[in-house]
Amino acid sequence: MSELPRRIAHLDMDAFFASVELLRYPELRGQAVVVGGGHRSEPTVDEHGKRHFVRLREYAGRGVVTTSTYEARKLGVFSAMGMMKAAQLAPDAILLPSNFDSYRHYSELFKSAVATIAPRIENRGIDEIYIDLTDVPGETRTLAQRIKRVVADTTGLSCSIAVAPNKLLAKIGSELDKPDGLTLLTFDDLQTRIWPLPAKKVNGIGPKANDRLAALGIHTVGDIAAADPALLQQQFGLSYATWLTRIAAGIDDREIETSSVPRSKSRETTFSRDLHPRRDRAELSERFTDLCVRLAEDLERRQLTSACISIKVRFSDFRTVTRDHTLEAGVADAASIRRAATECLKRVTLDRSIRLLGVKASALSQQSVDGSAPKWVQSEMQFDASGGI
Repeated sequence: MSELPRRIAHLDMDAFFASVELLRYPELRGQAVVVGGGHRSEPTVDEHGKRHFVRLREYAGRGVVTTSTYEARKLGVFSAMGMMKAAQLAPDAILLPSNFDSYRHYSELFKSAVATIAPRIENRGIDEIYIDLTDVPGETRTLAQRIKRVVADTTGLSCSIAVAPNKLLAKIGSELDKPDGLTLLTFDDLQTRIWPLPAKKVNGIGPKANDRLAALGIHTVGDIAAADPALLQQQFGLSYATWLTRIAAGIDDREIETSSVPRSKSRETTFSRDLHPRRDRAELSERFTDLCVRLAEDLERRQLTSACISIKVRFSDFRTVTRDHTLEAGVADAASIRRAATECLKRVTLDRSIRLLGVKASALSQQSVDGSAPKWVQSEMQFDASGGI
């Protein structure tokens, strides 16, 4: 283990999905663009070779925004927002379909490029990574500039990067100067740059915890630092209160995890109309099957097996339920995933129409997948309103 002061970087691609789309459609640079439409939002080309794009006001459906350009964000449109609400806020924004194969391609490109400079990388998703720069020769700012340059040269995309003594401060720092930011933080910057931030900016303080903190008059990271530890413990319990005190002091001892095994994989879909468990059983069965098949393909592509399968069901009244099923041995084939997901479904009362359906694989292990595993045969199983097959 190095005895040098830790230099941990967090790199976050700027508006990643939208930026990848702008590589395909450079004429849209500087405009409000929303990504998340289906195939109906594909641009068309007229007889003169000119592209025509769908406007957000033309969208009708139940989808959600995958991402948006910074111009669209200035109009209030952010990821996970309902598309119809986004259309009210930015009706003239350009709407593009998602292209996840392309996003995965550019994700692999930028991570491989960074690895040529600093090989100790923790993968945090398709568009962000932690990088351990502690033992990499070079001055910190120069290293960060090199990383930004190699990402831009390899992908044509910009990123924001922060270097700090730990993952906590690096994660927060990468958001401070977006887009195309380069931020260096030390513990001396805690009071001036971190404490004024809203508490919810800290990864791990979710909406419910943020609301409970606000009810106590605690709104910023600095407020947490000044709070009575006994009060925090009374409201949140010893473990979470201790964590809050540590993060307010900028303390984070977590190491860079270079293992490539993700925590979970999931697939879900929001239906264009609510589907009834009985009247729309055939369509629900097909959608349920498709989710399991796609999830199995994700696992097989990474040579992963899952020992826990979960489902998510969101009803027409927006009530959401989740159920999980733990397996004796890891699985990766669609048939086994479907059977486990069905066991979960049996524990859900399907008494109203369904808006969203999802399947998740967790407790993942890096193992060779048995190629002889039975493949899913759609015609043999049906979605049943009782949760059975």
